[in-house]
Amino acid sequence: MIDFNFSIPTKVLFGAGRLDELKREPLPGRFALVVVSAGKAMRENGYLDRVLEALKHQGIEYLIFDKIRPNPSKADVMEAAQLARDNFCDFVVGVGGSSTIDAAKGAALMARNPGDLWDYIVTGSGKGKPVKNKALPIVAVMTTSGSGTEVNPWMDITDEELHEKIGFGVPSTFPTLSVVDPELMLSVPPMMTVIQGFDAFFHAAEGFIAKIATPISEAFSLQVIRLIYKNLPKVAQDGSDIEARTNVALAGLLSGMVQSTSSCTSEHSMEHALSAYHPELPHGAGVLMISEAYFSFFAKYVPDRFIKMAHMMGEVTDGLPEEEKPYTFVRALHKLKEKCGVDGLKMSDYGIQADEMETLARNAHKTMSNLFAMDRYTLSLQENVDIFKAAYR
Repeated sequence: MIDFNFSIPTKVLFGAGRLDELKREPLPGRFALVVVSAGKAMRENGYLDRVLEALKHQGIEYLIFDKIRPNPSKADVMEAAQLARDNFCDFVVGVGGSSTIDAAKGAALMARNPGDLWDYIVTGSGKGKPVKNKALPIVAVMTTSGSGTEVNPWMDITDEELHEKIGFGVPSTFPTLSVVDPELMLSVPPMMTVIQGFDAFFHAAEGFIAKIATPISEAFSLQVIRLIYKNLPKVAQDGSDIEARTNVALAGLLSGMVQSTSSCTSEHSMEHALSAYHPELPHGAGVLMISEAYFSFFAKYVPDRFIKMAHMMGEVTDGLPEEEKPYTFVRALHKLKEKCGVDGLKMSDYGIQADEMETLARNAHKTMSNLFAMDRYTLSLQENVDIFKAAYR
């Protein structure tokens, strides 16, 4: 019997040029906190000005918080929340990539709730207190594609002192409105485009093999895998290809829907450990470096699902021995990495040392134990260490 629930309450404006509609779209208040990254791209490309112009057009006042870094920190989230609280902001607008939107979600939540974000985190050293008050409404303006944060409630925040990077969310941290305009992604450099696109791919693959997958999430997952396989190499070669950009953006959006209807698995727990200790590591790069060792390990446990994913990547399994068929997905993944120019990524390039593997595995099990519970096979700590070692170079 099939039995499931799902809700994705976010309104999405998707397509080239849709940012202009923010001038006319009803917004959830009259005073906004606008959250952007600490970098220059949002200003230099004019994206922040266009969002501010839309707010002004609707007579909405705003404050700007522009300190968000990749792998956003709890300290920055709490500072943004305090700014929103002190100035009685009605809603929060995140303008940027996944780090910025995740930080905007955290600020919106903590603007209405007392204490520290880690009071509510349910894994790691979090206290697991119930969240009593809904977050401020959140508007997401995406300038990258990959995480799907625009249509899910999850935020990945790092406590840098504790070396804990943890995913967390509640129903009210779903964005109220998200704008996904592929024209805003034309300026993303090729390497970052590819890294972000693979993040969407792995959200889909993990969501497909997770034990809570549903017919809805499976449909989203397979579509993401198909879109990324066909379009990410094109964007890697020509970032101005707006049709391919649009398809990659659609894959990113659908990968967020996977995360709202299924779940990531322990691969993401393992990456969180990497970037918790090495915050300069882009999340997508971390997952990329783990991926082949990880999926090679799991292929034998859910072979039918690996075969279906391989078929979505154009692989033919007819005539192969049954035990070989699941591994066609891993080979197709390697070929996709080669086409996109990221098959040479190495942990050592980011300062990760070979003797860290046990520390990283213990961190993954402690801080993101909930995702290990989504696996169809329960990884031991030693098996986790072995996957890290197999991926290391």
